[in-house]
Amino acid sequence: MATEQKYNGWKNYETWNVTLWIGNDEGLYNLAKEEKSYQAFKAALIECCEGTAIAYETPDHVAWNDSGLDLEAIEEMIKEL
Repeated sequence: MATEQKYNGWKNYETWNVTLWIGNDEGLYNLAKEEKSYQAFKAALIECCEGTAIAYETPDHVAWNDSGLDLEAIEEMIKEL
């Protein structure tokens, strides 16, 4: 049985990168705090930043809707903000 590789305590690099940006960028942090869920956060990003890369991906080019994201962990992180 293979064990799952973790990245800095998160499920994978993509989850770590998304939470890193939400937790360390003042604008993204405040938006996540205001929206109170990851789905609402993503929708608000598209609404406020449509036409720019940040609406769809982190500055490190990880999509906000990447299929590998640990959504449960991200939701928990946002609830704790």
